[in-house]
Amino acid sequence: MFRKKKNKPDISGIETEMSFLDHLEELRWRIIYSAIGVVIATIIAWIFIDYIVSGVLIVPAKMFHIKLQNIRPFGQIMLYFEIALIAGVVLSLPNLLYQIWKFISPALKQTERKYISSIVVFSSLSFIIGILFAYYVMIPLCMVFAAQFGSNVIENNFAVDEYFSIIISIMLACGLVFELPMVSFFLSKLGILHPKFMRRYRRHAIIFIVLAAGILTPGTDPVSQIALAIPLVLLYEISIFVSKISQKKK
Repeated sequence: MFRKKKNKPDISGIETEMSFLDHLEELRWRIIYSAIGVVIATIIAWIFIDYIVSGVLIVPAKMFHIKLQNIRPFGQIMLYFEIALIAGVVLSLPNLLYQIWKFISPALKQTERKYISSIVVFSSLSFIIGILFAYYVMIPLCMVFAAQFGSNVIENNFAVDEYFSIIISIMLACGLVFELPMVSFFLSKLGILHPKFMRRYRRHAIIFIVLAAGILTPGTDPVSQIALAIPLVLLYEISIFVSKISQKKK
């Protein structure tokens, strides 16, 4: 389905094929634009870093009376920088997706290029919905399990870096798995994925989803695993529908 990348039409209106150096130059500028977006978004995240940390990420710990402690001299400084960078990448996600699609768009057919803006918008929304699902559903379930498990004699004082690592990992993981319908759409447009194939291997996919839910959820809390497995199964069914629609349009 891919064609060789072409430059913009010249004066005569005829498109010419891009050379290898042209590809590298295009890739270099897309990386530069992506990096600029990440830097700007990171600066914005740093301006609001206190709210991101205290008003968002620490809230689950406060809800379940989990005490956090820092055991490194400059631990909080480094932690704030890491959170600002991760938040910058998340905030600049629409720009990152746009630059990726602009890089590969010359290799797509003219009828396929019109989907770029829609794919960028829906991919960003899917990622945000995944993060919100993790924050309001997955993380509270995990915190309940972590706070209540064990002996009453042992006090649960969590290392702050480990806590943020778990919180951010769950949010990013859910954001990525919620991209499944968009991945299905893209692969279907390329002719790599077909709805018949997805329906045929539905049972295998469900088994894989259950295993993936167990890996993505920390600890051995079955409630959290089920809470992640159910939307994953629904996303798989939605992906079949999206693949079918994509094949029809194609």
